[in-house]
Amino acid sequence: MALSTETRDRLKTVSTATLCTALFKRGLRNQFIQDVRPLDPGKPNMVGEAFTLRYMPAREDLNGLEVFRNRAHPQRKAVEDCPEGAVMVIDSRKDPRAASAGSILISRLMVRGVAGVVTDGGFRDSPEIAALDIPAYHNRPSAPTNLTLHQAIDINVPIGCGDTPVFPGDVVVGDGEGVVVIPAHLADEIAAEAVEMTAFEDFVGEEVLKGRSILGLYPATDEQTTVDFQVWRKANNR
Repeated sequence: MALSTETRDRLKTVSTATLCTALFKRGLRNQFIQDVRPLDPGKPNMVGEAFTLRYMPAREDLNGLEVFRNRAHPQRKAVEDCPEGAVMVIDSRKDPRAASAGSILISRLMVRGVAGVVTDGGFRDSPEIAALDIPAYHNRPSAPTNLTLHQAIDINVPIGCGDTPVFPGDVVVGDGEGVVVIPAHLADEIAAEAVEMTAFEDFVGEEVLKGRSILGLYPATDEQTTVDFQVWRKANNR
């Protein structure tokens, strides 16, 4: 099922922390990609369906610079095939010693309308990528070309990224903390619940800053908390 505009818009307003809690309620504990962080934490939320690229350990006799002359090279083909509005997710085997991509390829994804890019490895040209108008997430900067260690092998297949399973079409959300992966069939209900959770947590945050105890407030075990929350929602059009 394709990601709807309504669900995409909802996911742009909630945090990965809230999404992780909603997923945990459904028994999903391993949806936050480990050791991946934004190049620019100030960018708006990244939301899109996963389009994947998988690297394997490079074999030197098959992975020289001349492979890029092949228009069907998986890395180059993935950059040209990744759909508008999707998030490219790259399995670099959690190895940031060589770059998954650099600023030229990320720029190409940006101008093609891709929603963002994630790797559990590293990007080269990371200062330039951080300045681009596309959210990007990696482990750490990495100057060496991917060819030194990684061999692009598969496009749009199930992968592991930062020890998290990612299937093509899963919904990928990134914020200033990191990236979470939502199974496609759960995206609508998770987004709706996360919006509700966010409203309540915003209310709680305001109450705590006023000096209110969390007991009976968070979680809302006191009836007065529910009453106060409804008053707050009405006053804040939430």
